[in-house]
Amino acid sequence: MFKKILAAVVTLALALPLSAQAAPIIIKFSHVVANDTPKGQAANYFKKLAEERTKGRVKVEVYPNSQLFKDKEEMEALQMGSVQMLAPSLAKFAPLGLKEFELFDLPFIFDDYNELHKVTQGPVGAKLLKKLETKGLIGLAYWDNGFKVMSANKPLKNVTDMRGLKMRIQSSKVLDSQMRSVGAIPQVLAFSEVYQALQTGVVDGTENPPSNLYTQKMHEVQKYVTMSNHGYLGYAVLVNKKFWMGLPADIRAALESSMKDATAFANSVAKKDNDEAMAGVKKSGKSQIITLTPAERAAWKKAMDKTHKENMGRIGADIVKEVYAATGYKP
Repeated sequence: MFKKILAAVVTLALALPLSAQAAPIIIKFSHVVANDTPKGQAANYFKKLAEERTKGRVKVEVYPNSQLFKDKEEMEALQMGSVQMLAPSLAKFAPLGLKEFELFDLPFIFDDYNELHKVTQGPVGAKLLKKLETKGLIGLAYWDNGFKVMSANKPLKNVTDMRGLKMRIQSSKVLDSQMRSVGAIPQVLAFSEVYQALQTGVVDGTENPPSNLYTQKMHEVQKYVTMSNHGYLGYAVLVNKKFWMGLPADIRAALESSMKDATAFANSVAKKDNDEAMAGVKKSGKSQIITLTPAERAAWKKAMDKTHKENMGRIGADIVKEVYAATGYKP
């Protein structure tokens, strides 16, 4: 009788599909912003698509708001395999020895999304992602967040208004140079610490796309927001190379398809979300919105242009000139 039962169990197990027998492949996707930002929404959309298209063979666990790792910790965590996927800002790659990525931090290098996408969706963007493989990483896509605005507790209309202000930045030599070019004092802080730093006066102001400013409630502790649109904040979606190459080919194909569609989704919602966030800031009545005239914006651009000259050697003159050629930027 025991042998008959055992044989029946074995027969049933063999009849079950592989997905019913094996535990799902877990992808921990960690990021530092809120779920309702463009990146947060795109991460959740990727999760939905990946789980559907692999028929449950993959489970994506999304951890927003620095729940697992802060800014300074997440890249090392990915290289060590503590997480499998990240979407860090493009300023994060210089500490890995990939200073070329800092070209995205250069002020006023992109006037709009059309110019930006000539780079991120063109040969320059592909060339940069390829460089990540030497660091044990694979770059799957670029995701937009948006163009940055300045905020502070004093009006920022003229370049001279920036003098002496302690401005929070990401860890980036280019952003450090940018703030110093207008007389501000750059302060590197993890994203998760910015609200409290603004609230307590540890820093005077910050630069962020509106969606980050609004979802983190920074506008509640900043009296003025200037629509400078001086810089771009975007992300590269990364996976651990060893993990990725160890996946079955059909799983990889399904995940690549999911990432392609999640990227289109991310980029489509970025501008819409930032526009809605600025409307939310205005409606709150907590921050006054300052719109620069073309002449005022040109003065900011002229003052910050030396950031390009100071960092050309650091980033690489050849690749910066490729971007200039693609976008039509004139120093």
